[in-house]
Amino acid sequence: MSCTNSVASEDFADFIAPYFTTPEEFIRSQGTDCIDFVNSTLAVVYVPLSTVTPSTYTSYTYSAVPKLYSLLDVTSMDAAGITPAGELPVLNNQGAGVIVGFVDTGINYTDSLFRNVDGSTRIIGIWDQTNNSDNSNNIENETAKPFSAFSALYGTQYTAEEINLALNSDNPASIVPTRDENGHGTFLASIAAGNRDERAGFSGAAPQASIAMVKLKPAKQYLRDFYLIQDGAEAYQENDIMMGVSYLYFLARKYSMPLVVCIPLGTNMGSHMGMSRLGQYLNQVSLSNGSAVITAAGNETGARHHFRAVMDADTDEVTAELRVGEREAGFSMELWAENMGAYTVGFISPTGEVAREISVPLRGENTVSFLLEQTQITVYTQIADVSSGSQFIFMRFENPMSGIWRILIRNSLDIRETFHIWLPVRGFISDETYFLRPDPDTTITDPGNARYPITVTAYDHTKNSIYIHASRGYSLSGRIKPDLAAPGVNILGASVSGRRLTRMSGTSVSAAHLAGAAAILLNWGVLNANYPYLNTPVLKSIFVRGAQRNPALTYPNREFGYGTLNLYEAFLHLRNL
Repeated sequence: MSCTNSVASEDFADFIAPYFTTPEEFIRSQGTDCIDFVNSTLAVVYVPLSTVTPSTYTSYTYSAVPKLYSLLDVTSMDAAGITPAGELPVLNNQGAGVIVGFVDTGINYTDSLFRNVDGSTRIIGIWDQTNNSDNSNNIENETAKPFSAFSALYGTQYTAEEINLALNSDNPASIVPTRDENGHGTFLASIAAGNRDERAGFSGAAPQASIAMVKLKPAKQYLRDFYLIQDGAEAYQENDIMMGVSYLYFLARKYSMPLVVCIPLGTNMGSHMGMSRLGQYLNQVSLSNGSAVITAAGNETGARHHFRAVMDADTDEVTAELRVGEREAGFSMELWAENMGAYTVGFISPTGEVAREISVPLRGENTVSFLLEQTQITVYTQIADVSSGSQFIFMRFENPMSGIWRILIRNSLDIRETFHIWLPVRGFISDETYFLRPDPDTTITDPGNARYPITVTAYDHTKNSIYIHASRGYSLSGRIKPDLAAPGVNILGASVSGRRLTRMSGTSVSAAHLAGAAAILLNWGVLNANYPYLNTPVLKSIFVRGAQRNPALTYPNREFGYGTLNLYEAFLHLRNL
């Protein structure tokens, strides 16, 4: 079976694999050339699905199976200090010479908000992962040199030259057949880097920046089935996001330009310590000079998807009560130890049937069936996750009966310990499935808990109040997250529905604001040699110093992080150093 194009089909399963050899040696060790290289330490291996089903954690490590991510959205520039900053001659660069890149749903490249005065495009490149009609222009290098150019076995790249050719034709889609059916990517690109439109009273944060877009392909059905994602939910794979970032990083090197990467996606899968494969990769990119990685915090407050409990040494058992909605076909959830617990789980069904302390072999799984409910629960446990070192338990509910389920948690170690359980993010399950005693804290979605990226939450700039659904910190390891808040409530941006502009709320919108602000600082610092060694941690430090803080609150805090974005004040602080 040919690898090219086919790897994007339902015939292949995807696995994220670390490697410590040369690419050639890794290919030989895997016995297949169906491999994409993310960077010099991570690869994606494509395996015929027929040889790996059913997909479980007993055969593959937890970090190898791609997690699924959701979009984080459910006169803002003044509040963020971006308009006042633009009035300073030294910062009136509007992001020129910097790439603002998105891993999202695509972009409406014909929109005038993304075109120069002469009608040419400001988009430096698009990688459409969904278009596999001709990906010959993806293979720009030999396998032996996978980092000298971008290489992928699926999707199609479009250059600025091709986009301009399309814009000058009577039928642009015949030349560059990529569209943003969802509108999310187009909206965020306009917030971060859209042109100024005086008549509409609109401007992006960095209207002279170059734009790059990755249009993610939808998650494969076998993974949706494994995680029991509800029908109709937008879901994207971890490995596709990683490959998308790799593409953006390639463009920055190709054109020798600073790069801002905006990740408007999140998941509740994982330890919430920022140690997923995606989180670790974003840490690496964040440390590169001239790079800024911006992640959205998530919109999980009020969803009641997080349960937390402290077990003292003399506590025998803790019960987590879970309400399952009427039309819930299935779902999964994860229990994570905060430190060194040794947990087991049991269940009491809505009719009172009991399954206590389900026995699970080392790195194995066990399935229990409930007769009256016709429900199956599969439990997988791992003593120590390879990334975080924490024990986790993966629970998969098939055909769950509606009503109140009780999860019985025991710890066999005589120590004081804390554990957490997370349900999937909004949209992946019914709104009617939730914990009866939820904890609103520690709800930042992955990769927002990663150490070096700047994690942005949303606030209402007209009321100076936190967005009602914005996820709250900190990370499970106690890291301060979110880092900053930016406008993210009822924000105006580009539409693909026929209307010129529309409004959107959510932390992904906030991330777009900060992405534009980062582009302005990268131009000032790197391109104009005012601060040539700027990377994400340095940018974070600058933004934190300029953040606005309410005297009535203590900072940092779980809602606002270190305060609200103010680019103008950040620059004034630099001037006074």
